[in-house]
Amino acid sequence: MESGKLNLDDYDYLLPEERIAKYPLKKRDQSKLLVYRDHKIHHHIFSEFPDLIPIGSLLVFNETKVIPARLEFTKPSGAKIEIFLLDPVIPSRDVAITMKSSGKVVWHALVKNLKKWNDNLVLEKTIQADTLLTVRLQAEIHDRGKNLIELSWDPEELTLSEILDITGKVPLPPYLKRDPVTEDKARYQTLYSKNEGAVAAPTAGLHFTRKILKRLKEMDFKSEFLTLHVSAGTFQPIRQTKITQHPMHAEKISFTRTHIKNLLDHKNKIIAIGTTSMRILETLYWYGVKLLKGDGTELYIDSLFPYRYKQQDLPSRSQALQAILDQMRNNKLEKMNGTTRIFILPGYHFKIASGLVTNFHLPKSTLILLVAAFIGPDWYKVYQEAIHQDYRFLSYGDSSLLLT
Repeated sequence: MESGKLNLDDYDYLLPEERIAKYPLKKRDQSKLLVYRDHKIHHHIFSEFPDLIPIGSLLVFNETKVIPARLEFTKPSGAKIEIFLLDPVIPSRDVAITMKSSGKVVWHALVKNLKKWNDNLVLEKTIQADTLLTVRLQAEIHDRGKNLIELSWDPEELTLSEILDITGKVPLPPYLKRDPVTEDKARYQTLYSKNEGAVAAPTAGLHFTRKILKRLKEMDFKSEFLTLHVSAGTFQPIRQTKITQHPMHAEKISFTRTHIKNLLDHKNKIIAIGTTSMRILETLYWYGVKLLKGDGTELYIDSLFPYRYKQQDLPSRSQALQAILDQMRNNKLEKMNGTTRIFILPGYHFKIASGLVTNFHLPKSTLILLVAAFIGPDWYKVYQEAIHQDYRFLSYGDSSLLLT
């Protein structure tokens, strides 16, 4: 990859405002599905998906669950303060542990109107959850310089997960330019979501229904469910003239030894359901490289780590995955948690997946760059065709199946 020659303007396109889907369709699987195969484009409905993927494919899903990460408070003066939870700090940086904790937590957060919030002011909101349960939530500044916010609540025996479910709002993407409504609580969540921690949905999965998942199983397609907690950074625009200077966001990932073994044993095509699943898969490859090259054992992949090596010096997919499996066996690890900042740019050589299901993304975004890396210059043809055929764009929009 000649990263110095990448020009962000080459990954721009005109997205009419009316093409942005502000609300989901009534039925998940009735979204349009653009299929790109052998440089040709075909149009389908998502309910046809099981009939369109290569026989014997392994599908990799992201089973992260979106948390109601937006909390709104009103000061005694009437000023509004919004807290957008990003990453847990206390009692643990592990989201799963913190979501199950009771009484008090500290999170790294984005705070709207932080300047209007004095250090000694405790914000409070009370919600009548039902006829028997009244919840009182308090927020105070734990460390202004680090944007750390302490939350405490009553009844304190409730878990943070339960508290957010009662008091929080669905963190819809900013480009939807609207407040969440009741249907967003279910629709901005995949049907197979399981592990709480994301502040944005893995939107490629929003099209899957229980009927489609059942049919895939009946047709003997294999599936793996890994976890990447999608962060708010996924919406961060690229502002740098030199693309590689973009501060790629960090996202937490987790997987089991069984996941690695199944990926290693699968000999047919692997299809990533969403860009987040693609990021997990490619991160796994590079973690295997890290182990084989003696670059440490920490599960952390920096944004430009994949561009350090020449292609001829790299191990195979099987060798990389085997290195992870050996690492887990030797250390008696059934599960691993880590962080990825992987930045997939045009010129990148994909190591694991040969298919990608994804929605249509914003111009000049990191996700457009990933799509362009996957199918090359044809990305522009795909997007122009989608606009011409009245596809709906972004999180609640239509989908595409890209096969290489």
